[in-house]
Amino acid sequence: MKLSVWTYEGPPHVGAMRVVTAMQNTHYVLHAPQGDTYADLLFTMIERKNSRPPVTYTTFKARDLGSDTSEIFKKACKDAYDRFKPQALVVGASCTAELIQDDPGGLAEALNLSIPTIPLELPSYQRKENYGASETFYQIVRKLAKKSNKTDQLSCNILGPASLGFRHRDDIIEIKKILNDMGIDINLIAPMGASPEDIQVKTAKAHFNVMLYPEVAETACRYLEKEFNQPYTKTIPIGIGATKEFIKEISDIFGLKTDNHFNERLRADWWSKSIDSTYFTGKRVYVFGDATHVKSSVKIANEEMGFEVVGLGCYNREFARDIRSLGKELNLDSLITEDYLEVEAEIQRLQPELILGTQMERHIGKRLGIPCAVISAPFHVQDHPARYSPQVGWEGANVIFDTWVHPLVMGLEEHLLHMFREDFEFNDSAGPSHLGGHSNHDININEKRKENINTIEEIIWEKEAELELKKIPFFVRGKARRNTETFAKDKGLNSISTETLYEAKAHYAR
Repeated sequence: MKLSVWTYEGPPHVGAMRVVTAMQNTHYVLHAPQGDTYADLLFTMIERKNSRPPVTYTTFKARDLGSDTSEIFKKACKDAYDRFKPQALVVGASCTAELIQDDPGGLAEALNLSIPTIPLELPSYQRKENYGASETFYQIVRKLAKKSNKTDQLSCNILGPASLGFRHRDDIIEIKKILNDMGIDINLIAPMGASPEDIQVKTAKAHFNVMLYPEVAETACRYLEKEFNQPYTKTIPIGIGATKEFIKEISDIFGLKTDNHFNERLRADWWSKSIDSTYFTGKRVYVFGDATHVKSSVKIANEEMGFEVVGLGCYNREFARDIRSLGKELNLDSLITEDYLEVEAEIQRLQPELILGTQMERHIGKRLGIPCAVISAPFHVQDHPARYSPQVGWEGANVIFDTWVHPLVMGLEEHLLHMFREDFEFNDSAGPSHLGGHSNHDININEKRKENINTIEEIIWEKEAELELKKIPFFVRGKARRNTETFAKDKGLNSISTETLYEAKAHYAR
């Protein structure tokens, strides 16, 4: 077994917890030693819940291995049933407990409880967290959902939101707005907020399912399509284009007449019409995370932001084929790995100007001096904001715009402060520009203005260097040109390449 300080996914029983803890009136009995019970911290700290997750651990000890550990599990099940009175009991084993080969499902059935028991068989040493979440949700739906007549009004289920999901709670609010604007009722949201009774009574009543996160919901959606004749959406509405495609997909299935009048909340599209967008055109970005957010982010970067994607990858192997296909469309080799050190090596090799990744890539970016925007789980509490911050829909497009552009803007600001720190307007001693009279430097402004007019005509700029120069905002581009030409003359150079441009930048930054 490979040990690592950082992991993209936990074991599958953590994925099961993500589903169960998102639900109401459901309890998870986990056959596990005390060392496997760390997950409480994740839910109380990152999810910011005011109660402990509905999970009971058997917490057997080394001395118990010589006795009957099955009795410990049965007692834990009975105690959880008596104390919490859940509508359903989910039972399973952690990776450590799997080795002692107790049968949680059979043991729970033998108790003859008056509520449904849902056994989980999660191969802890073969699969990871997202598989555990997907399998758990599928087993809950398969066990509980019953056939029913469809609602009179067109309705849908929103499937996939779970605990510890990236912005899932806010995404629910945003997707509900879009569907309601289309005249579609929300029948059920699951697993987040749903009870076993809800899944039993409501699931089959919907006309179709919205698959919001394939990592959690795709297996269940396929089952419901086959069992209850419920089609499900394939488009994930992250980004302006994808949101429009999502609306069109539903409209085409049910013959709805819709328009985009309800996208008035969209404010990110002004970007493409602004002069500022030219600076970010062609920015090199690297994308890594879960498959859903990677696929969406690559499309947004290429088609909506004008970035150049130089590399991509994901950590969940169940979606490796999708990510590799996307990479082929861009003539890129996709990286499918669970090792963050491989990701770091790839980022070092490609030298992007922006990273779109997880909390691991955020740390990598700090070490390498590359700005990073977090787009995917796993994430830390600082990437789980208290404010409304969805990723899907029109407001999600606004949030993504802010999240991605701000690291680059701050990088630009730092670049300018370094490059012009000796300038009479930008030096540290100069006061705020709107106040005046605070500079400690005796500067002959007329001489400075005269200096700004002069250029060194005998220096030739190479084509690539001219293109790179144009990425610098127009209001300081002249100063950058003159500084670079002065640097080249001092070095005895007759032409300026991109390397010369950045050497000059580094020189004036000192």
